[in-house]
Amino acid sequence: MITKQKPRIGFLGLMQGLYDKSQPELPKMQEAFARQVVDQLKDAAEIDFPGPAKEREDIERIVKHFNDKEYDGIMIVNLLYSPGNRLIQAMKKNNLPVLLANIQPLPDVTSNWDWILCTTNQGIHGIQDTSNVLMRCGIKPAIITEDWKSDAFKSFFEDWATAANTCNRLKKTKVAIFGRMHNMGDILGDDAALCRKFGIEANHETIGSVYNKMEAVTEAEIDRQIEEDKKNFKIDPKLPVENHRYAVRMQLGFEKFMVENGYDGFSQFFNVYKDDGRFKQIPILGGSSLLAKGYGYAAEGDTNVLLMTVIGHMMIGDPHFTEMYSLDFGKDAAMLSHMGEGNWKVARKDRGVTLIDRPLDIGDLDNPPTPKFNVEPGVSTLISLVAVEGEHYRLIVSKGTILDTEDLPGVPMNHSFFRPDSGIKKAMNDWLTYGGTHHEVLFLGDWRSRFNALCRILDIEYVEV
Repeated sequence: MITKQKPRIGFLGLMQGLYDKSQPELPKMQEAFARQVVDQLKDAAEIDFPGPAKEREDIERIVKHFNDKEYDGIMIVNLLYSPGNRLIQAMKKNNLPVLLANIQPLPDVTSNWDWILCTTNQGIHGIQDTSNVLMRCGIKPAIITEDWKSDAFKSFFEDWATAANTCNRLKKTKVAIFGRMHNMGDILGDDAALCRKFGIEANHETIGSVYNKMEAVTEAEIDRQIEEDKKNFKIDPKLPVENHRYAVRMQLGFEKFMVENGYDGFSQFFNVYKDDGRFKQIPILGGSSLLAKGYGYAAEGDTNVLLMTVIGHMMIGDPHFTEMYSLDFGKDAAMLSHMGEGNWKVARKDRGVTLIDRPLDIGDLDNPPTPKFNVEPGVSTLISLVAVEGEHYRLIVSKGTILDTEDLPGVPMNHSFFRPDSGIKKAMNDWLTYGGTHHEVLFLGDWRSRFNALCRILDIEYVEV
């Protein structure tokens, strides 16, 4: 199960040692400034500031310390001028994402400025040297020029730090694949390339291993989960109790399998259950509830979208697996839905979630209990990860609005209407031009800057439509 973590960031504060003798008050003032910046950002990350780096040896020691501690990234601030070449050897050995924060203590040059204020507010002087050297070393840092007390600076830092933390965590992440839908082209990619680019390990497992865990689920465990379902859902009185209990057994079996094998999510193809011959349902409830609980999930063996639900849990929370089902030109929107799976935590608060008895001929098994809901209206972000070729990945991002619409009684699964800010026609033309896939992940809110930060760190093409 995936939970959000507070990023751990190293603060590399650069200055020259020559001020220690000539103007000893200046290093003390700038160190105090650095600690004020740390305090300003403490809600967004745990920040380690070991003191100013004044010489090459200091820089190399501190950068090595940050790497040895496996921090998520390094924020570089020129507290005073520092020659850029002192960074070269440290950066050659650095494996962490870098942020250049072009900040200074005071936001404005005023009539009372003197030599001291000029000297202590010369961040732009040194950071140009720093950025030039990094560029020539082939390093592409995130860059922010802002008033360090502003909301914009804190927001940028939080997006970058969270993205850096996510990239670090992906190196230790595993997902399980139970079959893949035949000839579905846009879900395909190179699992080895996925591992090289993102660090994530995708293993193809047999569904029989889940069945064995299902068999070990006790009636008491099912009872407890049924009580949880009653808190989370309106239970359709037409839903047979045994169908509900079986769906819960599947959900708990999947979770036991993942916990025991260290998996953070899974994807499944519905035909594997009938082909195995021992299953009564496909796991519509299990996929939905485990996604809501904090596991990654995607249907049909879609590793790329599964990865984005994992990233969504790490960076934002409550990713919703979906796809564009139909276009509604009158609403200037796409109807989002899928076979039944989805994260019911994004459901409208005023309507809630109903667990229904869902007739479903796909999979040729018994009716799978299905959470039916509409997504909460408001600003939202829809994303698609495109495996272009080899390690070339493209993230397509569309900001828009989930519309406040009536429920469609005849649609027996979750559904909602997404209107892109650019309009449905232009957004879809661009989506198709860039190879956008038919499975997507939806997030409540505007998360473009955070995904942009992620793509910069991973060197992934970022496209807004």
